Amino acid sequence: MTERDNYLRAIQFKGPEWIPCGVGCALRAWHRYREKLEDIAKRHPRVMPEYPSREEWDNYPVVYREGERFTDTWGCTWYNTLGGLEGQVVGHPLADWSALDGWQPPDPATRTERGVQDFARVRRDIEKRRRDGKAAWGDGGRLFDRLYFLRGFDNLMMDFATDDPHLPRLIERYTEYELALVQLYLDIGVDVVSFHTDIGTQHGLMISPGQFRRYIKPMFQEIFQHCRKAGALVSLSSDGRLLEIVDDLIECGVCVHDPQYRANTIDGIVKHYRGRLCANVDLDRQLFAFCRPEDIRAHVQEAVERMYLPEGGLMITGSVWDDVTPLENIEALCEAVEELCLR
Repeated sequence: MTERDNYLRAIQFKGPEWIPCGVGCALRAWHRYREKLEDIAKRHPRVMPEYPSREEWDNYPVVYREGERFTDTWGCTWYNTLGGLEGQVVGHPLADWSALDGWQPPDPATRTERGVQDFARVRRDIEKRRRDGKAAWGDGGRLFDRLYFLRGFDNLMMDFATDDPHLPRLIERYTEYELALVQLYLDIGVDVVSFHTDIGTQHGLMISPGQFRRYIKPMFQEIFQHCRKAGALVSLSSDGRLLEIVDDLIECGVCVHDPQYRANTIDGIVKHYRGRLCANVDLDRQLFAFCRPEDIRAHVQEAVERMYLPEGGLMITGSVWDDVTPLENIEALCEAVEELCLR
């Protein structure tokens, strides 16, 4: 079975041979550990098959460079206070609703969030993945988080709280952009379209479930069902506690979601996802720097044992987003994921 076949079988509960899995580290970690971390990746190529080049360890890309301001193609200004991690948006082009009438999103055929888009190259990359037996991915970009990038977080929360009449207009125009973007990938013939939409906090949604269902769910449903009707699966990455809307995500057409271990708890993930929605379980990144290697193995083992079904529906991801997790813990994470997912 190819990597692509196994991955798609896991999502669709069709009996994968192994649990799709991976381990990744932030550029900040690569900057600190350098060749020592590269040696770990080389010892564990199945869970860390791709990693940044040595040049990227020191020459961070735009919005990852400390002290730098950058205005993206949406007109959002980014600022970074901690090099090696993505910065945050501090300048919002639609902070005043008076700018909405004259505002236009970038052309998805020619512009990425931070530069020029080359869909001829994108097509070549996707075709190479197919030849290599890997799943073909389309990048659907951001959803809910784009709204607070454009409006500013406080402004957007007040929009929901006051039912501002401008908000449906913004969501409608953004939905049109997203449909145009995903169609470019659907025309190529991707297996999966992935979306990013951080909408949760450590303890719950950023907005109420009712507000989600009124304002955001229709957008999700229109975009995701467009992908599903074209034959592509939908992958949603969204941090925080989302247990209250898992049923809504399934109804919208989400095929795989990455619930965070600590925010949702293993009991919550088992209850809401197991056998219902493929869970790419995001292991507890807040644990890795403060435990022993044997604790990490026990952590991975608990996730696998509680969530595993022979028909599928489980993936495992371990992410190190700091530069203080000891190297022995990173190696322990790789070893545990290999042993428990690839057996």
